[in-house]
Amino acid sequence: MEEEALKQEYERLKQELNYHSFRYHVLDSPIISDWEYDRMMQRLLEIEALHPEWITPDSPSQRAGAEPLERFVKVRHPAPILSLANGFSAADVRAWFERLVRLDERVLRTDFVVEPKIDGLTVVLHYHDGQFVLGATRGDGEVGEDITANLRTIKSLPIRIPVNRDGPAAEGRIVVRGEAFINIRDFEILNQRLIEQGEKPYLNPRNTASGSLRQLDPKLTASRPLRLLVYQIVQSDQPVPDTQWGTLQRLREWGFPVSDQVTYCKNIDEAIRVCEEWADKRDTLSYEADGMVIKINDLRLAADLGVVGKDPRGALAFKFPAREVTTRLLDIGINVGRTGVLTPTAVLEPVEIGGVVVKQATLHNFDYIFEKDIRIGDRVLIKRAGDVIPYVIGPVADARTGEEKVFEPPKTCPACGQPVEHVQGEVAWYCVNSACPAQLIRNVEHFVSRGAMDIVGLGIKIVEQLIAAGLVKDVADLYRLKKEDLLKLEGFAEKKAENLLQAIQDSKNRPLQRLIFALGIRGVGEVLANDLTRYYSDLDELSRATFEELQQIEGVGPNIAQAIVDWFNRPSNRQLLKKLKSVGVWPVAEKVTPTTEKQPFQNLTFVVTGTLSGFTREEVKQYIQKLGGKVSDSVSKKTDYLVAGENAGSKLEKARELGVKIIDESTLRKMAGEMEWRLDHGR
Repeated sequence: MEEEALKQEYERLKQELNYHSFRYHVLDSPIISDWEYDRMMQRLLEIEALHPEWITPDSPSQRAGAEPLERFVKVRHPAPILSLANGFSAADVRAWFERLVRLDERVLRTDFVVEPKIDGLTVVLHYHDGQFVLGATRGDGEVGEDITANLRTIKSLPIRIPVNRDGPAAEGRIVVRGEAFINIRDFEILNQRLIEQGEKPYLNPRNTASGSLRQLDPKLTASRPLRLLVYQIVQSDQPVPDTQWGTLQRLREWGFPVSDQVTYCKNIDEAIRVCEEWADKRDTLSYEADGMVIKINDLRLAADLGVVGKDPRGALAFKFPAREVTTRLLDIGINVGRTGVLTPTAVLEPVEIGGVVVKQATLHNFDYIFEKDIRIGDRVLIKRAGDVIPYVIGPVADARTGEEKVFEPPKTCPACGQPVEHVQGEVAWYCVNSACPAQLIRNVEHFVSRGAMDIVGLGIKIVEQLIAAGLVKDVADLYRLKKEDLLKLEGFAEKKAENLLQAIQDSKNRPLQRLIFALGIRGVGEVLANDLTRYYSDLDELSRATFEELQQIEGVGPNIAQAIVDWFNRPSNRQLLKKLKSVGVWPVAEKVTPTTEKQPFQNLTFVVTGTLSGFTREEVKQYIQKLGGKVSDSVSKKTDYLVAGENAGSKLEKARELGVKIIDESTLRKMAGEMEWRLDHGR
């Protein structure tokens, strides 16, 4: 009975894999991710290893793709255009290597070449006496589709080789293999243009590249930002190198675009290390890659090792952890943020992605749901890049059954039941009830956070305890807590209660800009909070600011100005200010003595990253602000300088990408000049 069940599973896997292969290679419309396909294929191979007698010609393990579409002229390849076996870990690579050693001991002494596994469309290019004459898709590995006219539109494809017009043409027949793709940045620009034109954006670069090359109208193909990288000589009447490394050099000499990310490795250990390094830095690639390819450098040895099924033994794809998978959207939940913003969240059928089981993903906002036409019950494509929160890319519309439901945004807050508000021109929907219980926890959490009042030891769990016990109904109640109140809570002893109460008292000394930021006024971040203190010495003055007056401040537009006015006009917030004043939380801004001197950092915006030797993060902000500069949390084109200390992170890379000037602490002090001396010596 077990054998019968296994045979049924095998037949089902064959059918499903062939179907998904057809959707991927022929229709350019996959409904599952590459990772899911690879896992299904891995299971199929496991069963075939147990029962090789079950293998039939129609098994996906025996084929490299799918039949070409009838609408294209068929092209028979001069040699099989094969795919690759997959490895998902260093252990898989070593197992592959050991199998090869058992077949041929020469493998022990061989070297390797590691290349990116570009996520695009495989193309086969034919040249006759140096002229490009034919281009085809891989198709089923034996026969592809003639897409010559479309390939000619790719600007990086050489029409003549060698590209040096003064050199002799490459005589005879030359056939090479490469990958056509779209760079990530080009893809984003293309999608933005489509959205602006009112058209539906594409889901990912791979499908876009494939679909663009298999259009019947080359003019449409020409409008797509397609690129090409070449990595194999399939056939040549010219003498060719007998190593993969030499092949790549020859392809460059002929004028073909070849990846700059290829690495020569002396042994298998080095090849594994290179693959693992690229898995960590895959985001630095300008194109999508789902792994690296390890190739035996000696092409004669690779050929002697032969082929198993559809895979050459002499190469292996080291697959990166999956970052895109498909799963079912079970429901759309609503989270209420500290400023009352309602954020939709995808409730998913659990799926593993990048080694993590994902049950929820962000949907950004309600407009995103409408623009993407995401429906409850859809099969959706999920992406998780690095350690960021997974998000829904969009629906797999072709997988719809008709039972999916169109989502309707809520008319009332799911936490308090009060009507929600949608500000014209904004994507966000708000709960404006300041007594909303969902907002209270997040408001207190924000109020005590490091960038705000910085109350050490008061984390989210304790915040939830205080609110659940009825001890805190707004942030001012924190300053009325007593030791006996805390001792009644689980996990509190004398010392812990005393430390927390002391931290709360210490926070009364925070400057005005920290308190303004801590209040959680919509649109008022740390930078703007500091700017407001230049015009208003305390919260009383700020509460009297008018809509028109606020808009005179740089960085304050009509939406933020209205949000500030609305916050101070709300009776519950006015009551909160009275309570804060009564408990002694009422900082006054330091008066800045007017000067006719131009400050050294005037009109300059800085971002600080890493650890500085002479400043804490807060001190360097105050230092720059006192000298007329602004400090931002994120690097952008408007950033003038990035101050980089030790262990600088992603902000440093971003600054380099944008061409922002990067300075160290010493240079910052030199830029301050005489003004720095005055500040340090109190003169």
